[in-house]
Amino acid sequence: MKKLALLIGILVMMAGVAMAQEEKVSENGPEIEFEKLVHDYGEVPYNGNGECEFRFTNTGNEPLILQKPKSSCGCTVPTWPKEPILPGESEVIKVTYKTTKVGAINKTITVTSNAKVNASVVLRIKGTVLPQPTEMVPEKEMEGSPVKNN
Repeated sequence: MKKLALLIGILVMMAGVAMAQEEKVSENGPEIEFEKLVHDYGEVPYNGNGECEFRFTNTGNEPLILQKPKSSCGCTVPTWPKEPILPGESEVIKVTYKTTKVGAINKTITVTSNAKVNASVVLRIKGTVLPQPTEMVPEKEMEGSPVKNN
């Protein structure tokens, strides 16, 4: 019985050591942390400024590398840093939305990186593009035109 208890004790200790080593390994690597995941333009005038930025930081301990972000449509164009982002450094992903389509904005940009956790992050832009203003030209009464009396 003592041998069985000793064997179980040794197995438990070995399992604990193995788990501790796995935890240390998972601590190494890049991590991406965004200041915000959603940008709300609010109401944007037709053909207005559709630019915004998503700031992020590499909170890990190895260089962070981004792959080409993918937008949900061609009207949303992301620009991202191509060079590795060192631990502790911050960068931005710039997004330009083409504001020539009237109505609701609800688009996504998927950012993929070599981060150990959250290797794929979805950013979102929202808002409303207002209709193009119509100019009202006042009608000018012409001299000599008949005046209608009711």
